[in-house]
Amino acid sequence: MKIKYELIKEEKHTKARLGKISTNYGTYDTPMFMPVGTNATVKTLSPEELKDVSAGIILANTYHLWLRPGEDIVDAAGGLHKFMNYNGPILTDSGGFQVFSLAKPKDITEEGVTFKNHLNGDKILLTPEKSIQIQNKLDSDIAMSFDECVGYPSTYEYMQKSVERTLRWAQRGKEAFNNPRQSLFGIVQGGEYEDLRRHCAEELSKMDFDGYSIGGTSVGEDKPTMYKMVEYSTKYLPKNKVRYLMGVGDPIDIVENVIRGVDIFDCVSPTRLARHGNVYTKYGKFNIRNAKYKNDFTPLSDECDCYACKNYTKAYIRHLIIANETFGARLLSIHNIRYLIHLTEELREAIKNDTILEYREQFIKDYYGKEEK
Repeated sequence: MKIKYELIKEEKHTKARLGKISTNYGTYDTPMFMPVGTNATVKTLSPEELKDVSAGIILANTYHLWLRPGEDIVDAAGGLHKFMNYNGPILTDSGGFQVFSLAKPKDITEEGVTFKNHLNGDKILLTPEKSIQIQNKLDSDIAMSFDECVGYPSTYEYMQKSVERTLRWAQRGKEAFNNPRQSLFGIVQGGEYEDLRRHCAEELSKMDFDGYSIGGTSVGEDKPTMYKMVEYSTKYLPKNKVRYLMGVGDPIDIVENVIRGVDIFDCVSPTRLARHGNVYTKYGKFNIRNAKYKNDFTPLSDECDCYACKNYTKAYIRHLIIANETFGARLLSIHNIRYLIHLTEELREAIKNDTILEYREQFIKDYYGKEEK
Protein backbone atom coordinates (compact mmCIF):
# COMPACT_ATOMS: atom_id res chain seq x y z
CA MET A 1 0.00 0.00 0.00
CA LYS A 2 0.94 3.65 -0.20
CA ILE A 3 1.79 5.37 3.07
CA LYS A 4 -1.02 7.11 4.92
CA TYR A 5 -0.53 10.13 7.17
CA GLU A 6 -2.92 10.95 10.00
CA LEU A 7 -2.71 14.31 11.76
CA ILE A 8 -3.44 13.61 15.44
CA LYS A 9 -3.17 17.14 16.83
CA GLU A 10 -1.56 20.52 16.38
CA GLU A 11 0.21 22.06 19.36
CA LYS A 12 -1.82 24.89 20.85
CA HIS A 13 0.79 27.65 20.55
CA THR A 14 2.78 26.70 17.43
CA LYS A 15 2.59 24.86 14.10
CA ALA A 16 4.03 21.66 15.67
CA ARG A 17 2.13 18.52 14.69
CA LEU A 18 1.66 15.11 16.23
CA GLY A 19 0.91 12.46 13.62
CA LYS A 20 1.10 8.86 12.49
CA ILE A 21 2.53 7.38 9.29
CA SER A 22 1.08 4.00 8.30
CA THR A 23 3.31 1.87 6.05
CA ASN A 24 3.58 -1.70 4.81
CA TYR A 25 5.87 -2.27 7.80
CA GLY A 26 3.76 -0.81 10.59
CA THR A 27 2.65 2.55 11.93
CA TYR A 28 5.11 5.14 13.24
CA ASP A 29 4.65 8.31 15.28
CA THR A 30 5.81 11.72 14.10
CA PRO A 31 7.83 13.89 14.58
CA MET A 32 10.47 11.32 13.62
CA PHE A 33 14.20 11.23 12.89
CA MET A 34 15.29 8.88 10.08
CA PRO A 35 18.86 7.46 10.04
CA VAL A 36 20.64 7.59 6.68
CA GLY A 37 21.90 4.43 4.98
CA THR A 38 23.39 5.87 1.78
CA ASN A 39 24.63 2.57 0.32
CA ALA A 40 21.76 0.44 1.70
CA THR A 41 23.37 0.33 5.14
CA VAL A 42 23.49 2.77 8.04
CA LYS A 43 27.26 2.92 8.49
CA THR A 44 28.56 0.27 10.95
CA LEU A 45 25.05 -0.65 12.23
CA SER A 46 23.03 -3.81 11.66
CA PRO A 47 19.25 -3.76 11.03
CA GLU A 48 18.81 -5.30 14.49
CA GLU A 49 20.73 -2.43 16.08
CA LEU A 50 18.54 0.07 14.22
CA LYS A 51 15.44 -1.58 15.61
CA ASP A 52 17.01 -1.51 19.08
CA VAL A 53 17.33 2.31 18.97
CA SER A 54 13.65 2.54 17.84
CA ALA A 55 14.41 3.57 14.27
CA GLY A 56 11.42 3.57 11.93
CA ILE A 57 11.95 4.82 8.39
CA ILE A 58 15.55 4.78 7.15
CA LEU A 59 17.05 6.27 3.99
CA ALA A 60 19.00 4.96 1.02
CA ASN A 61 20.45 6.97 -1.87
CA THR A 62 19.28 6.44 -5.43
CA TYR A 63 22.37 7.91 -7.09
CA HIS A 64 24.81 5.73 -5.16
CA LEU A 65 22.78 2.53 -5.54
CA TRP A 66 22.37 3.21 -9.26
CA LEU A 67 26.16 3.25 -9.62
CA ARG A 68 26.78 0.34 -7.27
CA PRO A 69 25.47 -2.38 -7.22
CA GLY A 70 22.86 -1.18 -9.78
CA GLU A 71 19.09 -1.14 -9.48
CA ASP A 72 18.72 -4.39 -11.45
CA ILE A 73 20.68 -6.35 -8.85
CA VAL A 74 18.56 -4.92 -6.03
CA ASP A 75 15.43 -5.71 -8.05
CA ALA A 76 16.61 -9.29 -8.62
CA ALA A 77 17.14 -9.65 -4.87
CA GLY A 78 13.48 -8.76 -4.30
CA GLY A 79 13.91 -5.05 -3.59
CA LEU A 80 15.82 -3.05 -1.00
CA HIS A 81 14.10 -4.57 2.05
CA LYS A 82 15.18 -8.09 1.16
CA PHE A 83 18.55 -7.01 -0.24
CA MET A 84 19.57 -5.32 3.02
CA ASN A 85 17.36 -7.40 5.35
CA TYR A 86 15.58 -4.36 6.82
CA ASN A 87 12.06 -5.19 7.97
CA GLY A 88 10.94 -1.59 8.18
CA PRO A 89 10.03 1.30 5.88
CA ILE A 90 12.69 2.76 3.55
CA LEU A 91 12.80 6.13 1.79
CA THR A 92 15.01 6.65 -1.25
CA ASP A 93 16.15 10.14 -2.16
CA SER A 94 16.19 10.99 -5.83
CA GLY A 95 19.73 12.10 -6.56
CA GLY A 96 18.70 15.75 -6.34
CA PHE A 97 21.18 16.49 -3.57
CA GLN A 98 23.94 15.22 -5.86
CA VAL A 99 22.92 18.01 -8.26
CA PHE A 100 24.02 20.42 -5.54
CA SER A 101 27.11 18.54 -4.36
CA LEU A 102 28.54 17.05 -7.59
CA ALA A 103 27.19 18.87 -10.66
CA LYS A 104 28.21 22.23 -12.13
CA PRO A 105 25.58 24.65 -13.51
CA LYS A 106 26.59 23.82 -17.10
CA ASP A 107 25.75 20.16 -16.39
CA ILE A 108 22.09 20.98 -15.63
CA THR A 109 19.73 21.07 -18.63
CA GLU A 110 16.02 20.63 -19.19
CA GLU A 111 16.63 16.95 -19.97
CA GLY A 112 18.39 16.22 -16.68
CA VAL A 113 21.82 16.38 -15.05
CA THR A 114 25.13 15.04 -16.34
CA PHE A 115 27.47 13.69 -13.67
CA LYS A 116 30.97 12.31 -13.67
CA ASN A 117 30.69 8.84 -12.14
CA HIS A 118 32.88 9.20 -9.05
CA LEU A 119 33.75 5.48 -9.20
CA ASN A 120 35.17 5.28 -12.76
CA GLY A 121 35.03 8.78 -14.25
CA ASP A 122 32.36 7.97 -16.89
CA LYS A 123 29.85 10.66 -17.86
CA ILE A 124 26.30 9.66 -16.91
CA LEU A 125 22.92 11.36 -17.34
CA LEU A 126 20.26 11.29 -14.64
CA THR A 127 16.82 12.47 -15.74
CA PRO A 128 13.57 12.77 -13.75
CA GLU A 129 12.27 9.65 -15.52
CA LYS A 130 15.46 7.68 -14.86
CA SER A 131 15.47 8.63 -11.18
CA ILE A 132 11.91 7.37 -10.79
CA GLN A 133 12.58 4.19 -12.78
CA ILE A 134 15.55 3.39 -10.52
CA GLN A 135 13.49 4.02 -7.38
CA ASN A 136 10.61 1.91 -8.70
CA LYS A 137 13.06 -0.99 -9.05
CA LEU A 138 14.64 -0.36 -5.65
CA ASP A 139 11.06 -0.76 -4.32
CA SER A 140 11.42 1.61 -1.38
CA ASP A 141 8.28 2.65 0.49
CA ILE A 142 8.78 6.33 -0.33
CA ALA A 143 10.37 7.66 -3.53
CA MET A 144 11.39 11.27 -4.08
CA SER A 145 10.88 13.51 -7.10
CA PHE A 146 14.03 14.55 -8.93
CA ASP A 147 14.73 18.23 -8.27
CA GLU A 148 17.44 20.83 -8.56
CA CYS A 149 18.91 21.60 -5.14
CA VAL A 150 20.40 25.10 -5.42
CA GLY A 151 23.12 26.38 -3.08
CA TYR A 152 22.83 29.52 -0.97
CA PRO A 153 22.94 32.34 -1.84
CA SER A 154 21.26 32.35 -5.22
CA THR A 155 19.83 35.20 -7.25
CA TYR A 156 16.08 35.54 -7.51
CA GLU A 157 16.28 35.18 -11.29
CA TYR A 158 18.16 31.86 -11.16
CA MET A 159 15.96 30.50 -8.37
CA GLN A 160 12.80 31.39 -10.28
CA LYS A 161 14.01 29.46 -13.34
CA SER A 162 15.15 26.58 -11.15
CA VAL A 163 11.76 26.31 -9.41
CA GLU A 164 9.96 26.14 -12.74
CA ARG A 165 12.34 23.40 -13.89
CA THR A 166 11.86 21.50 -10.63
CA LEU A 167 8.08 21.67 -11.16
CA ARG A 168 8.40 20.37 -14.73
CA TRP A 169 10.71 17.58 -13.53
CA ALA A 170 8.21 16.72 -10.76
CA GLN A 171 5.42 16.34 -13.33
CA ARG A 172 7.62 14.24 -15.62
CA GLY A 173 8.61 12.01 -12.73
CA LYS A 174 5.00 11.60 -11.64
CA GLU A 175 4.06 10.51 -15.16
CA ALA A 176 6.90 7.95 -15.20
CA PHE A 177 6.04 6.57 -11.75
CA ASN A 178 4.52 3.06 -11.83
CA ASN A 179 5.06 1.19 -8.54
CA PRO A 180 1.72 0.76 -6.71
CA ARG A 181 3.46 -0.24 -3.45
CA GLN A 182 5.42 3.00 -3.37
CA SER A 183 4.54 6.58 -2.39
CA LEU A 184 5.97 9.57 -4.27
CA PHE A 185 6.85 12.89 -2.63
CA GLY A 186 7.19 16.29 -4.26
CA ILE A 187 10.02 18.61 -3.18
CA VAL A 188 9.49 22.31 -2.42
CA GLN A 189 12.33 24.54 -3.59
CA GLY A 190 12.58 28.33 -3.82
CA GLY A 191 15.53 29.32 -1.68
CA GLU A 192 14.96 32.22 0.71
CA TYR A 193 12.18 33.76 -1.42
CA GLU A 194 8.70 33.34 0.06
CA ASP A 195 6.81 33.94 -3.19
CA LEU A 196 8.84 31.21 -4.94
CA ARG A 197 8.41 28.78 -2.04
CA ARG A 198 4.68 29.49 -2.05
CA HIS A 199 4.41 29.04 -5.81
CA CYS A 200 6.35 25.77 -5.69
CA ALA A 201 4.33 24.40 -2.75
CA GLU A 202 1.00 25.33 -4.30
CA GLU A 203 1.84 23.90 -7.72
CA LEU A 204 3.13 20.64 -6.19
CA SER A 205 -0.03 20.42 -4.07
CA LYS A 206 -2.11 20.60 -7.26
CA MET A 207 -0.19 17.55 -8.51
CA ASP A 208 -1.43 15.69 -5.38
CA PHE A 209 1.73 13.93 -4.25
CA ASP A 210 1.57 11.38 -1.41
CA GLY A 211 3.72 13.66 0.77
CA TYR A 212 5.90 16.73 0.50
CA SER A 213 9.55 17.48 1.19
CA ILE A 214 11.25 20.77 1.89
CA GLY A 215 14.51 20.96 -0.05
CA GLY A 216 17.24 23.51 -0.56
CA THR A 217 18.11 23.99 3.12
CA SER A 218 21.44 23.25 4.83
CA VAL A 219 23.17 24.44 1.65
CA GLY A 220 25.20 27.30 3.10
CA GLU A 221 22.60 29.51 4.77
CA ASP A 222 22.57 30.55 8.44
CA LYS A 223 20.00 29.15 10.85
CA PRO A 224 17.54 32.09 10.81
CA THR A 225 17.46 31.88 7.00
CA MET A 226 16.87 28.13 7.13
CA TYR A 227 13.97 28.60 9.53
CA LYS A 228 12.45 31.20 7.19
CA MET A 229 12.79 28.78 4.26
CA VAL A 230 10.91 26.14 6.25
CA GLU A 231 8.16 28.55 7.35
CA TYR A 232 7.76 29.75 3.76
CA SER A 233 7.17 26.13 2.73
CA THR A 234 5.07 24.53 5.47
CA LYS A 235 2.50 27.32 5.58
CA TYR A 236 1.47 26.56 1.97
CA LEU A 237 1.45 22.75 2.17
CA PRO A 238 -1.68 20.66 2.80
CA LYS A 239 -2.26 19.67 6.43
CA ASN A 240 -3.28 16.10 5.61
CA LYS A 241 0.05 15.10 4.03
CA VAL A 242 3.36 14.34 5.71
CA ARG A 243 6.10 17.02 5.60
CA TYR A 244 9.75 16.01 5.36
CA LEU A 245 12.71 18.36 5.86
CA MET A 246 15.61 16.89 3.92
CA GLY A 247 19.15 16.62 5.27
CA VAL A 248 18.66 18.47 8.57
CA GLY A 249 19.79 16.83 11.82
CA ASP A 250 21.38 19.37 14.17
CA PRO A 251 19.38 18.93 17.41
CA ILE A 252 18.36 22.60 17.67
CA ASP A 253 17.25 22.53 14.01
CA ILE A 254 15.00 19.56 14.72
CA VAL A 255 13.42 21.41 17.66
CA GLU A 256 12.97 24.67 15.75
CA ASN A 257 11.56 23.05 12.63
CA VAL A 258 9.14 20.78 14.48
CA ILE A 259 7.78 24.05 15.89
CA ARG A 260 7.43 25.22 12.27
CA GLY A 261 5.35 22.21 11.23
CA VAL A 262 7.86 19.58 10.01
CA ASP A 263 7.08 15.89 10.65
CA ILE A 264 10.18 13.91 9.59
CA PHE A 265 13.92 14.60 9.36
CA ASP A 266 17.05 12.85 8.13
CA CYS A 267 20.76 13.54 8.30
CA VAL A 268 24.10 11.72 8.05
CA SER A 269 25.41 13.73 11.03
CA PRO A 270 24.98 11.17 13.87
CA THR A 271 27.13 8.52 12.18
CA ARG A 272 29.54 10.98 10.55
CA LEU A 273 30.15 12.73 13.89
CA ALA A 274 30.56 9.34 15.58
CA ARG A 275 33.40 8.37 13.25
CA HIS A 276 35.26 11.48 14.41
CA GLY A 277 34.63 10.81 18.10
CA ASN A 278 31.83 13.35 18.63
CA VAL A 279 29.04 12.52 21.06
CA TYR A 280 25.58 14.08 21.43
CA THR A 281 24.26 14.58 24.97
CA LYS A 282 21.54 16.58 26.66
CA TYR A 283 24.26 19.06 27.63
CA GLY A 284 25.74 19.53 24.18
CA LYS A 285 28.37 17.74 22.10
CA PHE A 286 31.74 16.58 23.33
CA ASN A 287 34.64 14.75 21.71
CA ILE A 288 35.59 11.44 23.29
CA ARG A 289 39.20 11.86 22.12
CA ASN A 290 39.75 14.50 24.79
CA ALA A 291 42.36 13.27 27.31
CA LYS A 292 40.08 14.01 30.26
CA TYR A 293 38.00 10.93 29.36
CA LYS A 294 40.99 8.58 29.56
CA ASN A 295 40.12 7.53 33.13
CA ASP A 296 36.38 8.26 32.97
CA PHE A 297 34.49 5.06 33.72
CA THR A 298 30.99 6.57 33.46
CA PRO A 299 28.59 6.13 30.50
CA LEU A 300 28.54 8.52 27.55
CA SER A 301 25.33 9.97 28.98
CA ASP A 302 23.46 9.25 32.21
CA GLU A 303 20.17 10.11 30.47
CA CYS A 304 20.59 7.63 27.58
CA ASP A 305 19.09 4.13 27.38
CA CYS A 306 21.11 2.93 24.36
CA TYR A 307 23.24 -0.23 24.23
CA ALA A 308 26.49 1.77 24.34
CA CYS A 309 25.50 3.72 27.44
CA LYS A 310 24.17 0.66 29.26
CA ASN A 311 27.28 -1.45 28.66
CA TYR A 312 30.41 0.66 28.08
CA THR A 313 32.32 3.57 29.58
CA LYS A 314 33.79 6.75 28.13
CA ALA A 315 37.29 5.43 28.87
CA TYR A 316 36.74 2.23 26.87
CA ILE A 317 35.06 3.95 23.92
CA ARG A 318 37.81 6.59 23.88
CA HIS A 319 40.38 3.78 23.72
CA LEU A 320 38.55 2.23 20.73
CA ILE A 321 38.35 5.55 18.86
CA ILE A 322 42.01 6.41 19.55
CA ALA A 323 43.00 2.90 18.39
CA ASN A 324 40.86 3.34 15.25
CA GLU A 325 38.75 0.30 16.12
CA THR A 326 35.47 0.08 14.20
CA PHE A 327 33.60 -1.01 17.32
CA GLY A 328 34.15 2.47 18.76
CA ALA A 329 32.47 4.14 15.77
CA ARG A 330 29.65 1.60 16.03
CA LEU A 331 29.01 2.36 19.69
CA LEU A 332 29.04 6.12 19.11
CA SER A 333 26.77 5.73 16.06
CA ILE A 334 24.28 3.72 18.11
CA HIS A 335 24.34 6.39 20.80
CA ASN A 336 24.07 9.42 18.49
CA ILE A 337 21.18 7.94 16.49
CA ARG A 338 19.38 6.98 19.67
CA TYR A 339 19.91 10.53 20.98
CA LEU A 340 18.16 12.10 17.97
CA ILE A 341 15.35 9.54 18.01
CA HIS A 342 14.87 10.15 21.74
CA LEU A 343 14.81 13.90 21.05
CA THR A 344 11.83 13.40 18.71
CA GLU A 345 10.14 11.22 21.35
CA GLU A 346 10.45 14.11 23.83
CA LEU A 347 9.13 16.55 21.23
CA ARG A 348 6.08 14.34 20.66
CA GLU A 349 5.38 14.41 24.41
CA ALA A 350 5.73 18.21 24.46
CA ILE A 351 3.24 18.52 21.59
CA LYS A 352 0.78 16.27 23.44
CA ASN A 353 1.05 18.53 26.47
CA ASP A 354 1.09 21.85 24.51
CA THR A 355 4.43 22.70 26.14
CA ILE A 356 6.78 22.78 23.17
CA LEU A 357 7.87 26.40 23.68
CA GLU A 358 8.81 25.60 27.27
CA TYR A 359 10.61 22.50 26.00
CA ARG A 360 12.61 24.59 23.52
CA GLU A 361 13.60 27.06 26.24
CA GLN A 362 14.85 24.28 28.54
CA PHE A 363 16.56 22.47 25.66
CA ILE A 364 18.57 25.59 24.76
CA LYS A 365 19.56 26.14 28.41
CA ASP A 366 20.72 22.54 28.76
CA TYR A 367 22.35 22.05 25.35
CA TYR A 368 24.18 25.36 25.10
CA GLY A 369 24.43 26.40 28.75
CA LYS A 370 26.56 23.73 30.38
CA GLU A 371 29.67 21.73 29.74
CA GLU A 372 29.44 17.97 29.64
CA LYS A 373 30.76 16.62 32.94
